[in-house]
Amino acid sequence: VGPSVGGFLILSGGSVQGPYLALAGALAVLALLFAAARLPHITHADEGTDAQTASPAGVTDAVEKRSATSFPHLVLGAIAIFVYVGGEVSVGSFLINFLGEPAIAGLSHADAAQYVSLYWGGAMVGRFIGFAVMRKISPGKALAFNATAAIVLILAAILGHGKVAMWAILAVGLCNSIMFPTIFSMALHKLGRFTGQASGILCMAIVGGALVPFAQGALADNAGLQLSFVIPAACYAYILLFGLKYAGLHKT
Repeated sequence: VGPSVGGFLILSGGSVQGPYLALAGALAVLALLFAAARLPHITHADEGTDAQTASPAGVTDAVEKRSATSFPHLVLGAIAIFVYVGGEVSVGSFLINFLGEPAIAGLSHADAAQYVSLYWGGAMVGRFIGFAVMRKISPGKALAFNATAAIVLILAAILGHGKVAMWAILAVGLCNSIMFPTIFSMALHKLGRFTGQASGILCMAIVGGALVPFAQGALADNAGLQLSFVIPAACYAYILLFGLKYAGLHKT
């Protein structure tokens, strides 16, 4: 919904100040609601599971763990969150310019903004599909499949032109659907008393959404916008490897 509203209010020649003031007001209201909410005190009933046997994917739950970063799957998961958010935001950030390229769709910024909603809407639709699929398939395998599909679609957007490239890049949103929650849960697998600390690490890893688009922008300035999408493709390649490595976690 946001891209459509933003495109109408900003890219159609309207004032930028009004929408951002409204956004700030909404965030202020949200802050007040959180301040007033009585959130439950979270405890970890599985604190004693640190000494349990290794998982099928080789995740060792050692007896003496001094911090969350002692778990390799958490560290690799934090990197996966970093590159996932970076790749997702990169594609979304450059969509308007990409769809405006003469060789792709030649759309105006205002018209292209409407298609950005399809990118994010695809993630919503895919979330429901993923919920059903992962009742039968392990999250790691589903994650690897979606990452592979995202890579193929991005390569089609890089090498193609016209409607093929346009719809290929928009379809990446569908692949993004299950990635964040799946990576998050896999990274927290059997962390026991370190779950809270690990969650904080994973939340900080979303800084990839600020850094990866910067890297793609630098490549776009030097090698062209279309080729710059190799940056998010590389991000999804790492997610593919992470999914395959820990495909055995949370077996159904």
